[in-house]
Amino acid sequence: MAGSLTSLRDPRYRARLRALALVAPLVIFIGVTFIAPLGTMLTRSVYDPVVADVLPNTLRLLDSWDGVGLPSEAVYAAASEEISQAEAERSLGLVASRINRVRGGLRGAITHTSRELRNVQQGSRRESMIAIDSVWSDPATWHAIQVTGERFTSRHYLNALDLQRLPDGSVVSQPDERRIYVHLFWRTLMISALITLLCLVLGYPIAHLIARSPPQRANLLLILVLVPFWTSLLVRTTSWIVLLQTQGVLNDLLVAIGLIGDDGRLSMIYNMTGTIVAMTHVLLPFMVLPLYSVMRGISETHMNAAASLGATPLQAFLRVYWPQSLPGVGAGALLVFILAIGYYITPALVGGSDGQLISNMIAYHMQTSLNWGLAAALGGVLLAGVLVLYVVYERLIGIERIGLR
Repeated sequence: MAGSLTSLRDPRYRARLRALALVAPLVIFIGVTFIAPLGTMLTRSVYDPVVADVLPNTLRLLDSWDGVGLPSEAVYAAASEEISQAEAERSLGLVASRINRVRGGLRGAITHTSRELRNVQQGSRRESMIAIDSVWSDPATWHAIQVTGERFTSRHYLNALDLQRLPDGSVVSQPDERRIYVHLFWRTLMISALITLLCLVLGYPIAHLIARSPPQRANLLLILVLVPFWTSLLVRTTSWIVLLQTQGVLNDLLVAIGLIGDDGRLSMIYNMTGTIVAMTHVLLPFMVLPLYSVMRGISETHMNAAASLGATPLQAFLRVYWPQSLPGVGAGALLVFILAIGYYITPALVGGSDGQLISNMIAYHMQTSLNWGLAAALGGVLLAGVLVLYVVYERLIGIERIGLR
């Protein structure tokens, strides 16, 4: 007790307590709004106990099944009993939905079987269930139940990578018609890289102009750059629909000046073109601001010194100015790329079916199909990609060189 009182009287100890008290609200906020939701979703990607909780006896008996022929009569009896009980407890829909994700068509068969089992009084459960629906005579149905009965599973991550696990345990590619996610991942990475490059090409001269302008003009230009931040993302995105549609402002202008005919109007919306244009506009300030923060710290005397030593303007830029601006380039590129791979509102509004990114598929599984496990796995793969990008940036440039001062 005496030691504790002595510590409390220590000014340095009290200062640390005050600092901890000031930081605690931020730590709690980050934990509640970021770490906890992220941890919950990543847990859902590997943990799914619904089927295991509802059909425990069926799954236990299936453990001794050889996987070749039909399961034993005991398996059918346990399944019929637990399916009927799940219907009474109103949990059968969740079970049927999860099994249906592994093998299509089983949701209707399971719910139909549960209704018909009410009329079955005695006799062989195997014969009764097969008579109700022929799917129960297919070993693939029982394989699907086994797969979804795993509490801890990798199937969501396998699906996210267009893979599947066969009954013998081997991992193979999905059929061609079901391979969609890897293609979307590559499309997202390529489009994000292109948008980052466009933002750099457009933002670099803008940032240089602001950095070299007199204070009054620089403030005005900064306000113009920041205007998009003061406008709703939905408003900015829908404005591009007005500008880029076939009968929109841009096409009307091209027709008016004679570059295209009225019957040759360009399709620039509800495709990848619309996605690239709108996202570049939205993300451009995130490139300009880091570049500007670095460029304003580069002295003009460096370029003058290079010119006095006989360097051409291009040589002076490539060998003097460009290397000094690299921290801003790295910070802006990293910020724009990470934001781009996670965008889904803009592609959803202006991208159409051709301009969708992986984030739109994650939103679909979260909001429409309610397959949260797969959505979490897709998000986990995307998060892993961002972490790899961060590590590469740290190794090549160094995170301490990010120019946001």
